[in-house]
Amino acid sequence: MKRVCIVGAGNWGSAASMIIARNMKRYDHFENTVNMWVYEEMIDGRKLTEIINTEHRNVKYLPDHELPENVVAVPELLDAVCDCNVLVFVLPHQFLHRTCKTLKGRLPPDTIAISLIKGIDFNEEGVVLMTDMIKNELDIDVSVLSGANIANEIAAGKFCESTIGYADEENATTFYEMFNEKNFRISIVNDIESVQVFGAIKNVIALGAGFCDALEMGNNTKAALIRIGLLEIQRFARKYFGPINDAAMLESCGLADLITTCLGGRNRRCAEAFGRADGKRSWEELEAEMLNGQKLQGTSTCLEVMKILKRDNAVGDFPFMELIHNVAYEGAPISTIVDFPDEHAPA
Repeated sequence: MKRVCIVGAGNWGSAASMIIARNMKRYDHFENTVNMWVYEEMIDGRKLTEIINTEHRNVKYLPDHELPENVVAVPELLDAVCDCNVLVFVLPHQFLHRTCKTLKGRLPPDTIAISLIKGIDFNEEGVVLMTDMIKNELDIDVSVLSGANIANEIAAGKFCESTIGYADEENATTFYEMFNEKNFRISIVNDIESVQVFGAIKNVIALGAGFCDALEMGNNTKAALIRIGLLEIQRFARKYFGPINDAAMLESCGLADLITTCLGGRNRRCAEAFGRADGKRSWEELEAEMLNGQKLQGTSTCLEVMKILKRDNAVGDFPFMELIHNVAYEGAPISTIVDFPDEHAPA
């Protein structure tokens, strides 16, 4: 029997729990109960886990949608993963390393995992993928799920797609069974790297889309920025991971996710507010005011991307990301977001 634990309980983790909990009842080889590790918080004098387990609603992060009764909120991480051999990681990427340290040596030997985390990390050697961080720390096989997946729309049952990137085909089948359903269609690709790079760097591009909206530049401009951003993400993936599966660019994890994030994601919204304030409000202030406890991903990723590109003398190959960084952190005027070099002039 496979027993699932969801490691994280934000809006995306809660929405994912709805899909997984429904699918657990469809297959005999899954345990029906789905544990969900919840960072304990007090809401109006009550524990969040108590509210979830009695009212079946995550009132902090997904208040408008009822969770299935077979989702059980657990406040202690090691209690949540006890006897579970399928882990779904869905928490802010800055907390992943600490979480893995806690889990090390505590998991069944047949444990597998999938990351729903849209982020990448960096160290002195270069780019670190979330799947690598989990795999290296816990010595387990790790797949990845990423796509145009706004949590509230998924929870409402609106049709969408997502992509599973895998290294082990048998494990990919397990995750396909866990996630695929009528209104959440899954495609699978044998590519761990590009699926994650697209899922992380698109948050940087979304900052540029937000600046565009702050200037009310219109749809033509935003479409151009999305196209340019897509090519820079592909270029980044190739630079740091060599040949990649170009088909992933046209899956939900690629183009579709980039479009969704540039139209309505949290990074776009905060970047628009930053632009309308002419850069005079801090990212930390906007995050605290607008995101109800959630974290921006694009800003930290932008800083790290620029650091590694400077180290490798490669900034000139990524002019859009450089413009975004300069507006976000160097005090450049918002209007310079479209100051691109002309790359298409005839020879």
